[in-house]
Amino acid sequence: MTFSIVARDPETRAIGVAVQSKFVSVGSVVPFASADAGAIATQSFANVEYGPDGLDLLRRGHDAAAVVETLTAADSEAESRQVGVVGRDGSVAGFTGDECFDTAGDVQGEMYTVQGNILENEATVRAMADTYEETDGGLPERLLAALHAGNEAGGDSRGEQSAALYVVKPEGGYDGGNDRWVDVRVDDHDAPIDELERVFKLYDVTLLERDPPAETTELTGETARAVQRTLADLGLYDGDVSEVFDAEARDALESFRGLNNFENHSLDVLEDALANGWADADGEGEPRLVDAIWHGLSRLDRV
Repeated sequence: MTFSIVARDPETRAIGVAVQSKFVSVGSVVPFASADAGAIATQSFANVEYGPDGLDLLRRGHDAAAVVETLTAADSEAESRQVGVVGRDGSVAGFTGDECFDTAGDVQGEMYTVQGNILENEATVRAMADTYEETDGGLPERLLAALHAGNEAGGDSRGEQSAALYVVKPEGGYDGGNDRWVDVRVDDHDAPIDELERVFKLYDVTLLERDPPAETTELTGETARAVQRTLADLGLYDGDVSEVFDAEARDALESFRGLNNFENHSLDVLEDALANGWADADGEGEPRLVDAIWHGLSRLDRV
């Protein structure tokens, strides 16, 4: 009841898994990743031993195909399993047992593998692969785009429930203390992929760093008025709403920055992000502010 993608970005050395399932808390079962080894998705009567055992084999120098062969050869129930593996060396392999429930299959490309079972159709995995290849941006965005594409092409024949995005890279974790670069999950939701994307955007703005712009743009005009009105609705601004984003408005934005733990970005960068991202943002109120900041920051390279 699951479809997933495992992929590696050679430029950033990031590697990870995105997954959706009609199964509660799929993020606690399917994805495994380590920056010094690779990433693995285990599903369809998942054997969670495939995760740590497979990562250990990758660390010891086995390529993805050898890992899949070793894991399945030692498993008496391998024909009911499905697994996708991408090594930090870029090697790729997938396996779909003959006893997996229809529709089940996997497809591989350069540094990625897609797999799914109990799918509405075979187009699901193909759409995920095509979208991953065609999407611009960072690895997290490409993985999320693949999930959306799979779901729109047919997805899980039993519906939606949970989703997860887990991406590692060397020193990518909080304050560089581990490799857990992106780790977001939705355990039970009517639209888990949409919710996963919303949570990821908040996570991205809060925890991931970007190169600052060479020059920053000030808020002016109708965008300045819209941001002031939103800050006023949040109880952070009681000045006049105008097309000038003055010192009082900036103080309100500073309060918003502190309340939301957006200290990764300076006040000037947040104002620049709002100026450049407001037109592309969705929603109303605080969600619109966060989405605008994310869109504005997205034109900057991640550190």
